[in-house]
Amino acid sequence: MFSSSAEPPQKPLTPKAEATKARIRDAAMASFVERGYPDTTIRLIAKEAGVSVGNAYYYFPSKEHLVQELYEQVQHDHGASARPLLEDVAGLVDRLRIFFETGLETVGAYRRVAPGFLSAMVSPDSPINPLSAESSPARDLTVGLLRDTVSGASHRLPDDIADHLPEALFPAYLALILRWTYDESPEQAKTTRLLDTGLKLFAVALPFLRVPGVRGVTRDLLDQIADVRP
Repeated sequence: MFSSSAEPPQKPLTPKAEATKARIRDAAMASFVERGYPDTTIRLIAKEAGVSVGNAYYYFPSKEHLVQELYEQVQHDHGASARPLLEDVAGLVDRLRIFFETGLETVGAYRRVAPGFLSAMVSPDSPINPLSAESSPARDLTVGLLRDTVSGASHRLPDDIADHLPEALFPAYLALILRWTYDESPEQAKTTRLLDTGLKLFAVALPFLRVPGVRGVTRDLLDQIADVRP
């Protein structure tokens, strides 16, 4: 009845329209948490938001648009949590720890429903895949936070390594979230151990990144890791 291929309205919204859109978004987020992604429908969201189905589709033509909204909100929350902590920390490894730990804390509210999202996003062609073109606004926020994390450190990496590192760390961050999603150990201790080991390995490697041979191979490796993006 309603096309899911239409684009959300681009013109500035009135305060009333903004409030309606926010109500639909909040109802969707509550349903995702309560029911999971597969069992949430636009019709159900519209009912709980107190709007018509047509009105819900006007602002969010599909569930995928709502998921992208969630992605962006999570990344804004991640930045708001991490940036104040980064202000007082200079060491690169310590700054990366702040990035990863605050990221896991931010997605913590969605852990119960994360497997449902993963089943929908795992396909490379899925518009809610974090590496998809559709996910680029949220992904750019995360990579931007990673750039600030790296560039604000006192340990000065070679410029070419520093330029490539944030893009390469994004897939590593996704892999950590995937491990965390299925980690049934108490307080996800296995994920914490994995993060600790990865950061220790990175700290050991840091002094060698200015060695010409190591530097070139490292840059090539970072390029290949980052190349998973479209």
